[in-house]
Amino acid sequence: MADRIKQIASHLNYPQGLLAGQVVIITGAAQGIGAECARLFANEGAKVVVSDIDAAKAQATVNRIDASGGKAISVPGDLLKDDYIEKLVKKAAEFGNGKIHIIVNNAGFTWDAVVHKMTDKQWETIIALHGTAAFKLIREAAPFFRVKDGEPRNIINISSTSGLHGNAGQLNYAMAKAGVVGLSKTIAKEWGPAFGVRANTIAFGHIETRLTANKEAGAFVEVDGQKVALGIPQKQNAQKAGGPVPFADIPLRRPGSATEAASAVLAIASPLSSYISGQTISVTGGRNC
Repeated sequence: MADRIKQIASHLNYPQGLLAGQVVIITGAAQGIGAECARLFANEGAKVVVSDIDAAKAQATVNRIDASGGKAISVPGDLLKDDYIEKLVKKAAEFGNGKIHIIVNNAGFTWDAVVHKMTDKQWETIIALHGTAAFKLIREAAPFFRVKDGEPRNIINISSTSGLHGNAGQLNYAMAKAGVVGLSKTIAKEWGPAFGVRANTIAFGHIETRLTANKEAGAFVEVDGQKVALGIPQKQNAQKAGGPVPFADIPLRRPGSATEAASAVLAIASPLSSYISGQTISVTGGRNC
């Protein structure tokens, strides 16, 4: 039987998984799309570093991966703190025996207001989390990407259709998510020629997460002691789902799931996308096509 298993495995392109042995940092990996990325990456043989400000939920993600036979560690903390970013990279490198292969900059939330009512705090927080923190993490991890060891390296920055097309009430979020597109393209051009690093952006449309759930459900984050409600007003969600044509702005007529979103991230991270770099991939069900 053992010989037969080896024979079958020899016919598979990736018998140990698409990402076997690769070390990945995923930010915002305690829930939603990030947690699904962590699960799928671990299923494909990656060693996953779960980064999130919610320590309990981050550890729960790790526990689920461990229970399914994967490898993961939790490094909780606040991405807006420079010392945490240093710690995150240090712990990831230790977990990877001196190597880091993939970064998925996924962490973030929305803090909406129309232009003339947006506060400096709203603006600065969202720009810092989605834009500056992603840059600082990449910069801190640079020594592990600017290497020539023959192993793949790639960076995936998560954007949104708000960043590609704008969205009323989300100027701060749209600005930040547009910025990561330029971040990916620049990394691809700077680190691709000498080190073979791939960098891409994935822009999500309507994905079912706490950011698109009914705001009345009560999800929130805290910013310096202030509660920021997450989600979309129930009335607005109901109009999209219950109109004459449900989700009329989406050709597939439904939102995407966190698993579908994470699967797109896995696809771009995998060797199946080894010649894709500097691109922005829209995962929208056909919206804004």
